[in-house]
Amino acid sequence: MAATLKRTPLFERHVALGARMVPFAGWEMPVQYEGVIPEHRAVRSDCGAFDVSHMGQIHVDGPTAQAFLQEMLSNDVDRVGDGEAQYTLLTNERGGIVDDLIVYRFAHGQFLLVVNASNRETDYEWLKEREPRGCEVRDASDEYALVAVQGPRSLERLGLPEAPAFTHAMGEVDGVEVLVCRTGYTGELGVELSCPAEDATALWDAVLARGAVPCGLGARDTLRLEVCYPLHGNDITPETDAISAGLGWACKLDTEFTGADGLRRIREEGPAEKLVAFVMEEKAIPRQDMAIEGGGRVTSGTHSPMLDQGIGMGYVPARSAAPGTGLVVDVRGKPRRGHIVQKPIYRKES
Repeated sequence: MAATLKRTPLFERHVALGARMVPFAGWEMPVQYEGVIPEHRAVRSDCGAFDVSHMGQIHVDGPTAQAFLQEMLSNDVDRVGDGEAQYTLLTNERGGIVDDLIVYRFAHGQFLLVVNASNRETDYEWLKEREPRGCEVRDASDEYALVAVQGPRSLERLGLPEAPAFTHAMGEVDGVEVLVCRTGYTGELGVELSCPAEDATALWDAVLARGAVPCGLGARDTLRLEVCYPLHGNDITPETDAISAGLGWACKLDTEFTGADGLRRIREEGPAEKLVAFVMEEKAIPRQDMAIEGGGRVTSGTHSPMLDQGIGMGYVPARSAAPGTGLVVDVRGKPRRGHIVQKPIYRKES
């Protein structure tokens, strides 16, 4: 018997809006409302809202919490001040990526980790098994809802002041108290709003009433791929390392965290393969696991609504990874030409 899919506090709102619901990471989630392309373009030109309440939220608190996270996470937690956030990786002994996540620091040695929905249990168990004295790891995911509001007009529509990226503070949207996080997964200006689960529908209704277009997982995927944000399970996995994935910048290799030795060795010797971004020159849409001629493979692929051509990311031998290098993707048995580009694939015209 199939496992029952979990639902976010906003499930009924999605159904009422006519969303097409699909299974994702054990959840029943909206993949699209009006359509991926109009939703994608709404975020690039104005403002869109995503229900991301399926993401995991793990609290790590206590006097030893900071030292513990410094050992567990690849980036330098010691550099994160109260009210700040940092992109980082949870790595295994080989330097493989257990998950990529954002760590938020609060006063009094309290930290919040927002992790990928598909890795919520894995991450929690990984940290809980290693939890030292003076530190408590707690999965608080079910207590909160999370709504991402993204796009060039997002702050204006929400009536929120500007603030630096990767900061967070308490705020309010039409009477709903929220934690306003200056983070997102689209490459646009925006925020992620966290509130108690029971306030989710009031927050969602307020955000849409202010003119945000409801967006599903389909547009979330095309948006993140245009700006080359990696997706765990596709572009990065416990078998891939941060150096090969181009995430060495998120690894503070002069600190001692799990897998640091292996990553230092890969950096010194040079990775055998690299995660590259590419665009198709012929009419073709690359998809995950398609072969790239010469020993590579596609990890993410789609049709770019902004560029109107096939785009993707994939691993290729390091010697063939320079921008401008041509590549050939096996698209359902047919060789289709493309070339490697500098990340991100899509850049806004200034």
